[in-house]
Amino acid sequence: MAEQPANAEQSTAEQPTSYDAAAIEQKWQQVWDDLDPFRADDAAVASGEKQGRYALTMFPYPSGDLHMGHAEVFALHDVIARYWRFRGFEVLNPMGWDSFGLPAENAAIRNDEHPATYTYANIETQAESMRAYGLSFDWSRRLHTSDPEYYRWTQWLFLKFRERGLAYRRKSPVNWCPNDQTVLANEQVVDGACERCGAVVTKRDLTQWYFKITEYAERLLADLDTVADDWPNRVVVAQRNWIGRSEGAHVDFAVTGRDEPVTVYTTRPDTLYGATFMVVAADADLAAEIVSDEQRPAFEAYRDEIRKASDIDRLATDRLKSGVDLGVTATNPVNGEEVPVWASDYVLADYGTGAIMAVPAHDQRDLDFARAFDLPVRRVVDTGEENPEESGVATAGDGAYVNSGPLDGITDKAAGIATMIEVLAERGTGTSTVNYRLRDWLLSRQRFWGCPIPVIHCPSCGEVDVPLDQLPVELPELKGADLKPKGVSPLAAAEDWVNVDCPSCGGPAKRDSDTMDTFVDSSWYFLRFTSPGFTEGPFDPEKLATWGNVDQYVGGLEHAVLHLLYARFFTKVLHDMGMLDFVEPFQRLLGQGVVINEGKKMSKSLGNGVNLGTQLTEFGVDAVRLTLVFASPPEDNIDWADVSPAGSQKFLQRAWRLSGDVTSEPGVSYADGDVALRRVTHRTVHDAEGLIESQRFNVVVARVMELVNATRKAVDSGAGPADPAVREAAEVVAVLLSLVAPYVAEEMWERLGHQPTISHAPWPTVDPALLVEDTVTAVVQIQGKVKARLEVAPAITAADLESLALADDTVVAAIAGREIRKVIVREPKLVNVVV
Repeated sequence: MAEQPANAEQSTAEQPTSYDAAAIEQKWQQVWDDLDPFRADDAAVASGEKQGRYALTMFPYPSGDLHMGHAEVFALHDVIARYWRFRGFEVLNPMGWDSFGLPAENAAIRNDEHPATYTYANIETQAESMRAYGLSFDWSRRLHTSDPEYYRWTQWLFLKFRERGLAYRRKSPVNWCPNDQTVLANEQVVDGACERCGAVVTKRDLTQWYFKITEYAERLLADLDTVADDWPNRVVVAQRNWIGRSEGAHVDFAVTGRDEPVTVYTTRPDTLYGATFMVVAADADLAAEIVSDEQRPAFEAYRDEIRKASDIDRLATDRLKSGVDLGVTATNPVNGEEVPVWASDYVLADYGTGAIMAVPAHDQRDLDFARAFDLPVRRVVDTGEENPEESGVATAGDGAYVNSGPLDGITDKAAGIATMIEVLAERGTGTSTVNYRLRDWLLSRQRFWGCPIPVIHCPSCGEVDVPLDQLPVELPELKGADLKPKGVSPLAAAEDWVNVDCPSCGGPAKRDSDTMDTFVDSSWYFLRFTSPGFTEGPFDPEKLATWGNVDQYVGGLEHAVLHLLYARFFTKVLHDMGMLDFVEPFQRLLGQGVVINEGKKMSKSLGNGVNLGTQLTEFGVDAVRLTLVFASPPEDNIDWADVSPAGSQKFLQRAWRLSGDVTSEPGVSYADGDVALRRVTHRTVHDAEGLIESQRFNVVVARVMELVNATRKAVDSGAGPADPAVREAAEVVAVLLSLVAPYVAEEMWERLGHQPTISHAPWPTVDPALLVEDTVTAVVQIQGKVKARLEVAPAITAADLESLALADDTVVAAIAGREIRKVIVREPKLVNVVV
C-alpha cells in the first residue's frame, strides 16, 4: 500500500503533547487481530524463500491471571522475536498452556466442579491478558496439554518409550501424607510434615512407573558441552551436578548369613583398608533382609521413624547422625577384617546399591557417625594434618598411604586407586565402574488431573498396552467429592472407567489408575508447536524438519534441572527413534531473574505483592514493559521498589512527540540531512544490533533514550523538524522502541505516515561511513585529574596529541611552571601529565 503523507501543514504547536495509553492499546489490538502479522509461514521457510527462526518462552501454568514474573519473561522474549522479524527471518513464536496439574484438582474439590472448569477459565483470562500485553505470538498454534488431542500423543510417546524398554514399573518408597492420602514430592515435605495440611509424613511402598533416564546419563552429560557456550553457566553446572558422574569401583563384601555378597560403590577404593564398618540405607530391602532376629525390633522402630524425613533432610550435612546396629558383620575384602553393619538414614536406598563402606578417617559424615556410636577410626592417607580420630575432622586431601598393605608409601592417588582395583580384580571381589547420581524418573501420580497412563492390568496377561488405535485414553467426568484423595488415585474409584476387557485375552482387567507427572507433558510440547493440528503423529516430521530445534528458549532458572533435563532426554530418545535430526532441544537459553519488591520475594504474607493489572492500568502496557527491560540485564533480579514506571511513561510520551514534530515527507532522501544527527542515529542502530545479539536489552533502551535526546535537540535548536535526518532518527526510534513498547511504536509509525504494522518495516540500514568519527574527544589529565578536553582527529599521532595538550591554555595554567616529569599518551583519547 502507498505511504500516507505526514501532516506537514500542522505546526508543532498544534500537535497534542501526550497520548492516551488505554485508547491506543485498544486500537492496535484490533489492528493486530485484523492483520494477523505474527503468523509464521511454514511454506516460506520450507521453500527457502526465508530463513526460519524458532523463538519460544516456557509456557505457563493457568493458575490465575498473569503476574509480574510473566510480565518480565514475556517482555524479554518479545524483544528477540520482534528483532528477528526485523532482520528478515520468518519467526515461529507460539504460545500454549501447561494445563494439567494439582492446583486445578484442588480447586475442583473446593468448588464441586470438574478441574477443566478452573483450568480453561484461567487459560482464557491469561490469553486475553497476553493479547493486551502486546505480545507477538502466533495464536494459530495455541495448544493445551490437557486437551485429548494433545495427550493422545503423550500416551503414544509413553508406549513407544515402553516398547524400547525405557518405561517400566517397580515398587519404591514414596513420601505419603495420611491426611491428604496422596504422594508428596520431597520439596513438599517440610520438617517431616505435609506442607499443605501439616500432617506427619510417612513412607509408603507403592508400585510406580519410571522412565529409564539413567540409560541416557552419559549422553545427557557429554552433550552439555555442545550448549555450554549458549546456556547460562549455572544451568550447565546444575545439570552436570544433578547427573553426577563419578568413576570408582564396585566392591563385594561377604555378609554373615547371606549367600550373595553385598556390593558397594565407592569412588575411593584406595581407602579400603580404612573401612571399619558398613552402612545400609535403613529403608532398603537389603537392611530388612540381613538384620538379625535380635536386632529386628529396634531396626523396624528406627525404619518407621526415619520414613518421616524427606531425602533432602536426610542428606543435610548438619543433621544429627542416627542409626541401629543390624547385628551382622561383613568381611573387608582386602584385609579380611570383620566389620559391623549398621542401618542409617544418611544413606539412600536408591543411590548406588543402597549400601556404603564407611571410611571415617577420610569422610566427614562417616566420621560423625563413628564418633556418635564409638566405632573405630583408622587413618590410611597421611595428609600431614592432625589425626581425624583426635581432631574430629576428616582429612580428604592427598598424601602418602599408610596402614594400607600394598599401597603403603605410594603418594599418587590415581596410582593408589588403580593398584587397589587391580588387587580387587585379581581376587574377584571388585571391578572398576562408572556411577551416576541421576536416578530414573518417577512419573506416576495418584491424582486425577493428569495424562492417564495407557496400560491395562490383566490377571492373566500382566501389563498390556492400550492399542494405539484406541488412544487417547480420556479422563472420565469426575468432579468435586469424586476427586478427594482416598489412598489411591481417584481414577481407581471410577468403576465404569477403570474396569475394561483385556485387549489381549478379552478377560476382565483394569486400567492403570495413575496419571503422569506433568513434566512429561512439557518435555515435548515444543515439537508439537511446529504442527499443532497434525493427526498422524505427535508432530509432522516435515514441519519439524522445516523449523528444527528451538533457536532461543526463554524462561526461569527454577527449571534449570528437571524440565530442561527431561526435555533433553525426550529429544535424544526421539532422535534414536528416527523422528528427529537433532539431539538437543534448545540451542540458546536465556534465564531471566526474578521480580522482587523491597528486597524480598513478593508474597501475601509479607504484604509486598505488586499487582500487574494495577500497574498496567496506571502506567500503560508500554511503560511497564519498558521498565522491566530497562531495569537490569535479563539474568539479574529486578526490585520493583527501585524502578520507575512513571519515569518510563514520561520518556515514552517524549519519544512519541517526536513523531508529531517531523514535517518532511515519507521517503525523503536522508543523505541531505544533518550529518551530526545522522551519525548518532546510525551509531545507535549499529550498537543495538550487537547489544541485542548479546542480550543486553537494557543497554539498547539506554541508547534509544540518548537518540531521543539528540533528536529533540535537533528539532528544537538544531536542524529543525523539516530536516530529513530528524525523520530518519524518529523512524529509527519507532523501530527500536517497538521491541519493548509496541503500542507507542505503532502509533509513532502511523503518525510518521506509514501503513501498519511496524513489525513489517525493514531494519534500518547502517551506513559505515557515518560510523567513522570526524573528531574524538581527548581528555587531558594532570596528576590524574581532568583539566581539559580537546577535539582531535581520530588518526592523530602520539607526538601531535602531546604537543596540542601541552600548548592548551588551561593546561599551561594548571601546570603553573612546575617541572613536567612524565607525559603518558594513549592516542587519540588520553594525555596524562605528571608534574
